[in-house]
Parts: sequence; C-alpha cells; structure tokens
Amino acid sequence: MIMTERFTTMRLDEAPVVAAPDGSTVRPLCVLPGVASFAQFELAPGQTAKAVSHATVEEIWFVTSGTGEMWRSQDGREEVTALEPGVSLTIPLGTTFQFRAGADGLRVVAATVPSWPVDNPDEARFENGRW
Repeated sequence: MIMTERFTTMRLDEAPVVAAPDGSTVRPLCVLPGVASFAQFELAPGQTAKAVSHATVEEIWFVTSGTGEMWRSQDGREEVTALEPGVSLTIPLGTTFQFRAGADGLRVVAATVPSWPVDNPDEARFENGRW
C-alpha cells in the first residue's frame, strides 16, 4: 500500500499573502509535496514584475481577471502574449519571463511542477527582461 499525503482544502481568502521574488503578490494555495503546488498571482494596475527564470520548476498559468502582457524567451525564441481572462500559457524550465498588468490589474492562478521549493531562495533567478 502506498502512503500519500492527507488531502487538504484551502480557501483563497484564508491563504497567506506573500511577495514573490519578481514583485508580484502571491497567495499560496494547496500543495502536493514534491509533486505540484497551486497559487494565485496578482499585479496591481500598471505594475510590471521583474524578469526571472526558474531553476527547477515549470508552471502553467490561467488568467482569471484583469489584463496584461507576458513576455517569454527561450532558446532564441521570444514571444509577447496578451493576457485576459480565459488565457492559459506555459512557462517551461529554462524560460525567462516577465509580465505586466494593464490598467485594471491582473490575477492569474498557476500550477507549479514540482511544487515550489520554499526552502530554496535561488529558485527565481533574476534575468534581463523586456520591460
């Protein structure tokens, strides 16, 4: 029999509010230790996050409200994606990225695989960005 983590439930309004290395506001939600984590990210109207890349994790983002733009760069390819509710995108390992909010701010939820390593301050590496 394989032992698994106990299931958890988290309400967004009860989640802690922390600052991400890129300057966005994060509400960490549920975690499957070593497997994946889930969080809400937010930028205030007109705010631009610092450009970063991740050392060990990949992410899938889904825009829930607001507007903005996401710049991604990987292996010589660059792309700017318009962000609005309903847009989903990936941030594979090795991707440098930067995002910014429009006039009404920006909120996204994201799955991080494997789970965000809270004990590794070097997970988010600062990079040269577009903005």
